Amino acid sequence: MSKPQLEQYLQAYFGFSTFRLGQKEIIEAVLNKRNAFAVLPTGTGKSICYQLPAMMLSGTVIVVSPLLSLMTDQVKQLKATGFKKVAALNSMLSYQERETLLQQMGSYKLLYLSPEMLQSKRILSRIKSLKISLFVVDEAHCISQWGHEFRPDYLRIKHAHQLLDKPPLLALTATATPDVQQDIMEALQIPDVEKFIYPMDKPNISLVVEQVNHLKEKEDKLVEIIQHFTVPSLIYFSSREEAARVAAILQAKVHDRNIAYYHGGLDNQDRLLIQQQFMNKQLDVICCTNAFGMGINKKDIQLVIHYHFPSQIESFIQEIGRAGRNGQESVSVTLYHEYDHIIPQRLLDSELPDMGVIKQMLRQIYNNDVSVEDLKEEFMLKANDVEPYWRFFRYQIEKLKIVENERFNIAKIPYQDAVITLQETIEKRYKYKYNKLKEMLQWLHTTGCRRKALFTHFQDHIQKPTNMCCDYCDFQWENWRPIFEQSNLSNQDWQTSLKEILYQGE
Repeated sequence: MSKPQLEQYLQAYFGFSTFRLGQKEIIEAVLNKRNAFAVLPTGTGKSICYQLPAMMLSGTVIVVSPLLSLMTDQVKQLKATGFKKVAALNSMLSYQERETLLQQMGSYKLLYLSPEMLQSKRILSRIKSLKISLFVVDEAHCISQWGHEFRPDYLRIKHAHQLLDKPPLLALTATATPDVQQDIMEALQIPDVEKFIYPMDKPNISLVVEQVNHLKEKEDKLVEIIQHFTVPSLIYFSSREEAARVAAILQAKVHDRNIAYYHGGLDNQDRLLIQQQFMNKQLDVICCTNAFGMGINKKDIQLVIHYHFPSQIESFIQEIGRAGRNGQESVSVTLYHEYDHIIPQRLLDSELPDMGVIKQMLRQIYNNDVSVEDLKEEFMLKANDVEPYWRFFRYQIEKLKIVENERFNIAKIPYQDAVITLQETIEKRYKYKYNKLKEMLQWLHTTGCRRKALFTHFQDHIQKPTNMCCDYCDFQWENWRPIFEQSNLSNQDWQTSLKEILYQGE
């Protein structure tokens, strides 16, 4: 298909006259039924790379997506453009809604679902009956970041792809070092893949790290920044409790701003409402954990603050990349206390199950002291009901073929070999995770240009900043004059809004 024809489709469906960096090349590969892997910066329109082909190709495009909020947001945006043949198959649907969707699945051009939903034999069987024109793994870095620990169904995507007769596959992400790229390729086992790797640094974002001597100073600096720069802002925390606590402090001290907190512990209804109010400019500051922001297409965010830094550079780049989607001058600021590294260390220490529990469970399996049916219940009792620990263990014993077709097969590997293999796996993952944390800490303590130091692991060439570069090179708060856009703020908090919506629906 010629360039003018593609741009005509782009104009007709999305209202854009030209493609952004990388979009056209990726779409051409997809339309020519080639497997593709693409790395594009956050906010450059990765979703169009499969949404436009879905509108043009016959059959259905399957999109494996990590978050309910991300699916919901993208389905809503597409329907707002007039494209109605799109749906999300997820746990938010009622039983009747899910049954209706399954019955009508063939009428959709674009279908979103999670990696966990893709493991349902019934759903997979229904999808298999469709003509699948493209299989998409969105936010593909989650395979490497989450798949080895608490969401091993990411590592099972390749089996689903194979069961669906290997339709053309597109994997998309905003951040992937060469080793993460390799991890994704190995997990998906895509042959003859065409790679599209573009620079990940956004030249319109200034990078700032401010070290504080005590936590009160961190709170005071945060209040000062939020008071002075009244732009849509994200503030990232590693702790749900801290996100809620600091949100309360800001609400009490900062006037004329609508502030909410967001984390995975809120129920789906609350999370979706907060997300929607932020999109609609009814909220303009969100204190959040990393559960917020992935795939959120909000173009006017100009400030991203890290009250706590994440445990790896890839997450940091993902989070700061949510600012400046329209090229506007934006700032990333990290408020750093010398003891802040304790928080990510504690989180990493608790990511994988204890080897003592694993040995106990393996011994019960090999002694025939537990049935396959009772395996999860027994494990959860010993692992303090931590679901991710169970998912990790279950995936590992499947990988060792100790469990096959819901039956134990202990003849496949001796008990001691199973213990050694699991121990080596856990040690390898901890080593990898701690090296990632070390990279993050090294960046925080860099004594040179922060932009160059941040993207060294990702690309050879660093783009010239369009505004101020970083606190080492030239950044000064007094020289930042962001554009303040009109908001739809009211003095009503999100909890009151939710109560009103629920009352009206009664």
